[in-house]
Amino acid sequence: MSRFDEAFQNWLEASIQEEKNLRRRERLKSGLGHGSMTFLKHIWYPVVGNFDHLYAEWEVKDFHNGYRYLDFAYMPGNVRGGIEIQGYGPHAKDLDKRRFKDLCMRHSLLALDGWIFIPIAYPSIIDEPKFCEQLVLSFIGKFLSTDIPIELSWLEAEIVRFARRLLRPITPKEVADHLGITPHYARRLLNKLTTPEYRLLKIASGNLRIRTYRLNLEKQNDLPYNRPHTKSVTSMDITS
Repeated sequence: MSRFDEAFQNWLEASIQEEKNLRRRERLKSGLGHGSMTFLKHIWYPVVGNFDHLYAEWEVKDFHNGYRYLDFAYMPGNVRGGIEIQGYGPHAKDLDKRRFKDLCMRHSLLALDGWIFIPIAYPSIIDEPKFCEQLVLSFIGKFLSTDIPIELSWLEAEIVRFARRLLRPITPKEVADHLGITPHYARRLLNKLTTPEYRLLKIASGNLRIRTYRLNLEKQNDLPYNRPHTKSVTSMDITS
């Protein structure tokens, strides 16, 4: 069993066991669709490394007392983000006028209800995976805690902020230019932030000699977030 398969199975089983909503629980038991699985396996998990704060088949309620389900909700604390995988057939090529209006209204009302929402086209996952990875990193960047561990020096704290702003691998030279220090000293600081004591950064490339570093998203999830106390649904007026 691959690392992804093991992590996914543990996450899905935990989601089913913890869910009190019978409707959502049954949907989770039925499994995720092909588009959602492809997204998780080839985009989300390779760049994030976990499924923390991610909820599949998240239920939202409309004003007609009906229920809709987001492919994924991402909720690290009291903020809400949504991701939907748009298949080419039903969402584009064969989309009729009513469904097109419904799709646009749904996305609009999610945004008005305070959701940060991104639709991802399934063909983009297949044809442009690197772009989708960057999109996910930018999406997660909207939710990262602004807290910086107080034990960090000013230079170390600024490196973390710099990595959060870019959300891509950074080089010692970039850090040196940003901070006005030597590349050698920048590398020392970067290496320190990857140690088990901090784990704020991780090695992105390089074996014998590290070339790039990136933000450790797993560590960011350990920073002060509070999961929502209740799984309240939103009040969205989505046309049927």
